[in-house]
Amino acid sequence: MADVAPVGAGSAPQPTAPAPNGILSIRGGVGGISCQLEELLRGAALLDELIQQLIGVEAETRRVKADLGPYLFDSYASGCAAIDAVAESGQEVGRVRQELVGVTASVRSSHNDYVQTEVRNMYPRILRPDEMKMSGAPWLPGRDIMHNVATSVIPPGMEARSIMRGLLQSPLVPGLRPHPVSIEKIDESIEQVDPSMAESLRRLEQLHARGDGEIEIIQLDHNGSSSWMVLIPGTQPKAPDTNPFDMPGVGEALGYNSEEVVPAIGQALREAGAEAGEQVVAVGHSQGGAHAMNLSQNKAFLSEFDLRYVLTAGAPVGGISPEPGIAALHLEHVQDWVPSSDGRLNPDTRDRVTVTLNNDVKTPEGEGHGLGPGHSLDNYAAGAELVTASQDASLAASTAAFAGVVGVGGAAKVTHFKLQRAPVPDKRPGLRNPNLPETRSVAGAR
Repeated sequence: MADVAPVGAGSAPQPTAPAPNGILSIRGGVGGISCQLEELLRGAALLDELIQQLIGVEAETRRVKADLGPYLFDSYASGCAAIDAVAESGQEVGRVRQELVGVTASVRSSHNDYVQTEVRNMYPRILRPDEMKMSGAPWLPGRDIMHNVATSVIPPGMEARSIMRGLLQSPLVPGLRPHPVSIEKIDESIEQVDPSMAESLRRLEQLHARGDGEIEIIQLDHNGSSSWMVLIPGTQPKAPDTNPFDMPGVGEALGYNSEEVVPAIGQALREAGAEAGEQVVAVGHSQGGAHAMNLSQNKAFLSEFDLRYVLTAGAPVGGISPEPGIAALHLEHVQDWVPSSDGRLNPDTRDRVTVTLNNDVKTPEGEGHGLGPGHSLDNYAAGAELVTASQDASLAASTAAFAGVVGVGGAAKVTHFKLQRAPVPDKRPGLRNPNLPETRSVAGAR
């Protein structure tokens, strides 16, 4: 019995839907469109190499044909047959080469079409009122609304970070510019630590509750040597102005690349016992996520520590570009407007994955709205558990990279440091406050 062709054989290929991931929308990583586009270009480059090899084969057949010419009359019949065979072989190689040239052109054309489609998808239309998702508080916009507002307000080609830096450099608001940051060791203990993504975010919530500009540094076992986790809290609006994580801290994170906070974190790592070259994971929420990502592009920090991974939750980090080889996972929520407040979508790359949670969350009864339930760390910790359990190729690769640095946990040294910003000096003529403390900046400290 003749083999039966499968249904649909010979027809145009049809796209298949990705595996379901519940409330998770996933973009980037090894399964992301950019990575697939990179593979298209890599395939085209390999075809180019093959074409060059075939051109060499064609040239060789011509040389062989020329070398056979002088022997043609020694045995005319067999000589003609040999020359004809070589010529036909060269022509066949030429036909294959021409077909591959066409295939390569088609691959590059497909790549260009996909890129153009993705560019259009990155700048969606303004949503109608009936399409807008609200965050649970009637006055708070959702992520989609905030993205549309930000991209419509910010002129094309100009970044929100540049705009913010320009505003903060105004002489009218000297108190909003970065000021030197010092560190103070608060406490140190040995604890049983679960370094999973979800539990790290829950620890970050406890750290945020401590307030007053504290960060947490955890020394973990990495195959017999030390690796380190840095937890950086989000904005603490009710803290004194000496707390670098207050509202002006957002300006330093987004407008000044955390130029004072990053060196302070490096100094805290040194005082906690971290040695040059040891692996580091940074975890941050909201403003803290922007500080964490700024570690990934700070050349002084990276020259000393091997930052391998950054985990952010509810953070506006689309305009921050990490150095190659640093993995990042960004958790966002459809009801959280904060990640979109910089007007930039997170880039879709092999090492960078963005996960959007699409479940409906509400503010618990009796609690204030704050920035909305979508922005809460409880919400993001629950999402991180789903991320870890997902079989999606991008998430599996990303979570494996995270686990490869932090290990399985156990007894770990936990150290808290308080970061303190120098007070804004009073520059009014003839006035000097003798009670202002002398605060040493750790910028550039080694």
